[in-house]
Amino acid sequence: MMKTYPLVTALVLFCSCLLQAQDKPNLLIIHTDEHNLRTIGAYRNTMSEEQAMMWGKDVIVETPHLDRIANEGVLCKNWYATSPVCTPSRASMMTGLYPVATGSPVNDMPLNDDVITFGQILKDNGYSTSYVGKWHLDGEDKPGFAPKRKFGFEHNRYMINRGHWKALKEEENGVIVDQKKNKKGHMVFDQDKVDEKSFTTDFLVDRALKILEQDKDKPFCLMLSIPDPHGPNQVRAPYNTMYDHLTFEEPRTIYKEGDLSPGWVARKGKKHNTKPIKQNAMRQYYGMVKCIDDNVGRILKFLEDNDLEKNTIVIFTSDHGDLLREHGKDNKGLPYEMSARVAFMLRYPSKIKKNKTIQKAFSMADFTPTILGIMGVDQSAYTFHGANAAKDFTSKKSVIDMDRTVYITNARSKWVAAVDARYKLVVSPSDEPWLFDLEKDPDELVNYYNDPEYKSIAKRLKDELYPQMKEFDEPLLKKGGI
Repeated sequence: MMKTYPLVTALVLFCSCLLQAQDKPNLLIIHTDEHNLRTIGAYRNTMSEEQAMMWGKDVIVETPHLDRIANEGVLCKNWYATSPVCTPSRASMMTGLYPVATGSPVNDMPLNDDVITFGQILKDNGYSTSYVGKWHLDGEDKPGFAPKRKFGFEHNRYMINRGHWKALKEEENGVIVDQKKNKKGHMVFDQDKVDEKSFTTDFLVDRALKILEQDKDKPFCLMLSIPDPHGPNQVRAPYNTMYDHLTFEEPRTIYKEGDLSPGWVARKGKKHNTKPIKQNAMRQYYGMVKCIDDNVGRILKFLEDNDLEKNTIVIFTSDHGDLLREHGKDNKGLPYEMSARVAFMLRYPSKIKKNKTIQKAFSMADFTPTILGIMGVDQSAYTFHGANAAKDFTSKKSVIDMDRTVYITNARSKWVAAVDARYKLVVSPSDEPWLFDLEKDPDELVNYYNDPEYKSIAKRLKDELYPQMKEFDEPLLKKGGI
């Protein structure tokens, strides 16, 4: 009998380790770039028909797989980029800090060496950590495959620092851009030659699935950051012609000569776009969204087929939005809703009930402390600017409607804003304060700041904004004029 003790002991230890591994939830983050909320069915369902159909009645792209994440989990109605530009938003998400504290307050500025990401924290807690896709936190290197500084993501072979390449190829030594240069030296995407193996979205999802297959029997954290639907607006077949039947109307808020517009809208050298909406560009944008959704379906099926659904936290979010011609502007960088507000949906069957809605406002600074809280990871040794909102996600309530004011900022110190579930106050040295009532005026066309009925609301938001600006070292405060 004595000779069996080592075997029994080893077996007990193995079972104990196995149970510990099973207790740890997996984390899978699907992250897109410059993604307009109106192209996601789950978010259109939270809007009036007028808001959901900004480009015309039934001019929509269906996203059943993205919608499934919301239907089987929680949808956050008011999640904002701390700064609606790629690098600073990503920096906040990774660290739980405001951009100015990370070394990356504007695009192409690298993270400080000493910042700690959620990837590092999870790695230190026994997780296999991987990052696939666009990173944009290692400075100006372009494309910058597999940066030397990993920030806790031990598997980063498929990490791309920056650039929106449409075709990728894997070689023995790593990943390369599979596009040719034109006469001007620009990398050109040939839609006729790129397929479901080489198109970047598909390529990255294939690699993510490969990593998940390798790591499925141990606790894992994988972040998949898809560069689309950021421009250039091109997608592979059959998505490139899938929406040719649609005709896009100009948004109601399209700028017209003489319209009253905040001073912070007209950036230096950037005038309002008064040209007709580009039909093909919009159709291609829809195609990119549909391609993303189909690939999300592949990922969800993998989790289902491998019995990983229950214990895997699946998150879908984006770094910032895309105005897509609203207010006469394209892209991002402004405090308008479709620039600054992003999708945030989370599914975790073990702890979070289905069909849950959180109306309370959050920002990307809340991501790291909240996700660590949901996962039960001790974060007492770390300092975050964001809040740990795990209790809001795991509570039994179907709707969380408590109010909270978050502070968001512009990467170039042009404006700052205080936002809650209904109101938004924007202050800037280039104009008087603007106060939006997002319930009464969801198009964000009316300034209620000087309306006597809104005096107390304006005061409350200012009283909440300025202490946050001071606490988080907002650069605009030092420049004065606000």
